[in-house]
Amino acid sequence: MPPKAKKKLKILAASDLHGDSDLVQKLAKKAEKENVDLVVLCGDITGWTETKNIIKPFKDKNKHVLLIPGNWDSFATADFLANIYGMKNIHGYSVTYENIGFFGAGGAIGPGPGATTEKEIFDTLKRAHADLKGIEKKIMVTHMHPAGSTSEFSGVPGSDAIKKAIKLFKPDILLHGHIHEGAGIEEKINGTKVINVGRQGKIIEI
Repeated sequence: MPPKAKKKLKILAASDLHGDSDLVQKLAKKAEKENVDLVVLCGDITGWTETKNIIKPFKDKNKHVLLIPGNWDSFATADFLANIYGMKNIHGYSVTYENIGFFGAGGAIGPGPGATTEKEIFDTLKRAHADLKGIEKKIMVTHMHPAGSTSEFSGVPGSDAIKKAIKLFKPDILLHGHIHEGAGIEEKINGTKVINVGRQGKIIEI
């Protein structure tokens, strides 16, 4: 008999929630309906509107959550949200889930409490990736889009540091947000599938 095909990891990735608890309720229901293994939040979780029930709906559905801060989240807020609900903030860290390595860097070059620099983005990704030696499949999570990506149509330049990290660390997939009007864009950059996951969420299987 041929070997049994390995089950794929099913992810719901979303970004730019901006404190919208109604949107989070919809995403949590989607995560349950699609029976996803993992939820990944690519930053800008808080800001703009009230921030009640932003992570709790996923916990109520027994979903594991990985998150990073965006430019409208402070790094301390991202830590607080992760800690209070038992989730993982992978800004500068990595985790392995079902033999797939996730590593990330939040923040963005621009306004807000999560404003950062190109050097900080690259150094954070490098530090996060360091513990994934020997892991074949990798997913990189950022808030910003890489330089040269289609999301630059918005007029917001992408990050050279993220583009450099793609080339150096060769993740299978990069999940990002930041450019709301680019939601759903998928493209290949240096062999990496780059996905602007958007506010409504994107189902990804790997």
